[in-house]
Amino acid sequence: MSHLLLLLAAIGLDRIVGDPPWLWQRLPHPVVLFGKAIDLFEKPLNRTTFTSQGRRLNGVLTILLLLALSAAVGLLLSALFRHLGVLGLILEVVVVAVFLAQKSLGDHVQAVADGLHSGGLEGGRAAVAMIVGRDPKTLDEAGVSRAAIESLSENFADGVVAPAFWYVVGGLPGILAYKMLNTADSMIGHKNERFLDFGWASARLDDLANWPAARLSSVFIALSAALHLGLAAGRRSLSAALRDSGLHRSPNSGWPEAAMAGALDLQLAGPRVYGGVRVSEPMMHAGGRGDAGPADIQTGIRVFYTACSAMGVLVAILWVGQRII
Repeated sequence: MSHLLLLLAAIGLDRIVGDPPWLWQRLPHPVVLFGKAIDLFEKPLNRTTFTSQGRRLNGVLTILLLLALSAAVGLLLSALFRHLGVLGLILEVVVVAVFLAQKSLGDHVQAVADGLHSGGLEGGRAAVAMIVGRDPKTLDEAGVSRAAIESLSENFADGVVAPAFWYVVGGLPGILAYKMLNTADSMIGHKNERFLDFGWASARLDDLANWPAARLSSVFIALSAALHLGLAAGRRSLSAALRDSGLHRSPNSGWPEAAMAGALDLQLAGPRVYGGVRVSEPMMHAGGRGDAGPADIQTGIRVFYTACSAMGVLVAILWVGQRII
């Protein structure tokens, strides 16, 4: 059966079920296992006793080996599922759904809006601290709301669109390798003293792997904005992505964030504080509103879910086209 049809089923399953806590409280999530595998290599191969060049070489070898192992596991699962008939198809849909993040992302961002409603600023700060790395104590209500919307936008690209893209390209080996790479980037891809050299390859490869999805995600957001908020919002979203995506420090995250900024007519990014260190960046869609609140988070979530649906429609169109050809 076509990967496209299985992906469509996985998108639907993830949208409905997400990541049920009762399951992952009893079983280790695959991403947790990926993290343990990364730690297994990082601790002995990233010692300060190695030279800078040695740590960088070790990091290159580590991520290449981990990607190869992930792809090999994907190949084994594919072979196993092919021999299980209908059960194998169901299991593959479940595996793909596990690596998508529609409902879990939407739920986490919804929790920020709920926190602001029920617990005021402190409730919003507590909820947003679960999904962003910046210092929540430095954020007012507008800052909390913008942080939640930025996280929603960025993670739409690398938590939803990118896994789907790499499953289409490479099946289970593709999506497992991508999730391993993305996990490595989040763990060791930081530009600090410890990981600057060892995580260099992981960060660069993750940038490369997310390049297509980041740009696709901005198109999905613009389409969603046009459907939800009107054609003017859709045009503003696409224009902001094309104009302001390069203002972000990441070569990829700026695309969905700028698209969402234009869609909601909000200023996003800009100066913020991580671990007590102020990071100065330009505002994306600087002509938009500076204030933001729970209502904007809710609108962003609606745009996000419609963008996920737009991705599903594209997958369905590709499947129909595949059948016709």
